[in-house]
Amino acid sequence: MFKRPHFQLLKSRLKEPRKFIQVILGPRQIGKTTLIKQLLQDIEMPAHYVSADAVAAASGVWIEQQWEIARTIKKQKGSNEIILVIDEVQKVPDWSEFVKAQWDKDSFENNAVKVVLLGSASLLLQKGLSESLTGRYESIPLMHWSFSEMNSAFGFSTEQYVWFGGYPGAAELIVDESRWKQYVLDSLIEPTIMKDVLMLNRIDKPALLKNVFELACAYSGQILSFNKMLGQLHEAGNTTTLSHYLNLLDNAALVTGINKIYKEKLRQKASIPKLQVYNTALLTVQKNETFKEIQLKPEKWGRHVESTIGSHLVNFSKPENFNVYYWRHRNNEIDFIIEKGGTHIGLEVKSGKNQKAGGLQAFKEAIKPAKILLIGESGLPWQEFIKINPADLF
Repeated sequence: MFKRPHFQLLKSRLKEPRKFIQVILGPRQIGKTTLIKQLLQDIEMPAHYVSADAVAAASGVWIEQQWEIARTIKKQKGSNEIILVIDEVQKVPDWSEFVKAQWDKDSFENNAVKVVLLGSASLLLQKGLSESLTGRYESIPLMHWSFSEMNSAFGFSTEQYVWFGGYPGAAELIVDESRWKQYVLDSLIEPTIMKDVLMLNRIDKPALLKNVFELACAYSGQILSFNKMLGQLHEAGNTTTLSHYLNLLDNAALVTGINKIYKEKLRQKASIPKLQVYNTALLTVQKNETFKEIQLKPEKWGRHVESTIGSHLVNFSKPENFNVYYWRHRNNEIDFIIEKGGTHIGLEVKSGKNQKAGGLQAFKEAIKPAKILLIGESGLPWQEFIKINPADLF
């Protein structure tokens, strides 16, 4: 069975003496639960796994009960240590306070209950972690599957990855595209919006949130101001609301708005966003074309390729701790800039044979990047770029 690279990282941490809570953050349906179950089967240590997603009205008392069950199992097994896994922990109100209390109790009593927390609503998790568990945890971000993972696990070609994206649970359905699209819509997108966004955040206009999501998917890879978005949407709203909703969708790892790069940080946050899906499957399900048909339309196919490059970058940016921007000045534009520690690298994507890169000199003078990489026909093939870890470019 295929194991993601995070498997060995988590296994090595759990074999160490108890020191930190391990927090696995990531969107739905990318294998967090599968990863932990693989690990529990592999590691020689008693464990107790529970999910708050399967419990109606789970409370802090429920967390205390699960902790006591783990302690009891540890004692019955005569083991020096045990692993307690709580999945979808953010579903429990004030979860971090109860986790802190139980963790500190074990620390005081020198009781080796090793804890792994899993969650798909990263904003709520991060809030709880920062408020109550500072200094007590390490995080392991799990993002959407890369091409290399989909290729190794399911034999995806680069072209298939562009169109079908990186959802492992849907991989076997691509032979029937209509069935695959329906599965992605019903079993992946709908639960994420309903459970991780609408139920866990105050949303005054649910219909508008869904419209923002669909618009962001349809315009993935394109720069679109919030005012222009308002012109595309049916339900009335304002730019502040749109920005907030896009932020919530970003925290659910569905779509994001890449900022324009400025020397002034405040201007970056207020810039016109370049919309970007985290998984190209989210873009594909909005289209009427089939996999074969889209490849016969160079302009549309090129947009999918650019979105694939963008998703590749934003998914690696969190675990590798680098930033992703775009640059535009008048008619000159650079598709993506990655930045880490003050070092900037420009990435210009040209998927069409007759396209020419423009504005490179203006970009060099404005940003002074360490280097510029052309991705496309006259540079590094995009098929090769999605095989690499972008952090290796620094």
